[in-house]
Amino acid sequence: MSITIGDTIPDFKLTDQNGNEFDIKSVKGKKKLVIYFYPKNFTPGCTKEACSFRDSYKDFEALGATVIGISADSKNSHERFAKKYNLPFILLSDENGKVKRKFGVKNDLFGLLPGRETYIVGQDGRVLYVFNSMNASRHIKKALDVLKETY
Repeated sequence: MSITIGDTIPDFKLTDQNGNEFDIKSVKGKKKLVIYFYPKNFTPGCTKEACSFRDSYKDFEALGATVIGISADSKNSHERFAKKYNLPFILLSDENGKVKRKFGVKNDLFGLLPGRETYIVGQDGRVLYVFNSMNASRHIKKALDVLKETY
């Protein structure tokens, strides 16, 4: 089952890069969200995507959106990744893939690589747009465009 436009995002709790438990209920229904699932920290595409979100972070904030990155990497890997690239947003560790499965994120490249999928969520907790592309740089532009349309 995949989450699609109009669906309410599922509730979940994961550990962030600082070792704190993050409960999606703390922002769901209160803020717009950009939740992006990505394959792996420190890989070229994922680093480019994270740095692009970082470089546009003030634009997301101005549109009232919270950016959340999710991968199967450990809390320690997320901590190193966030520090190395000065990432100002939340990175969540989904080591067992439970949240990825709740969203229905599919693997790419014949099932060999974890998927790269972005969900733009309205302030009501419902999905406004879903974007799936292995081209990391396209996710940021698409997310900003959708948020601007709903601002």
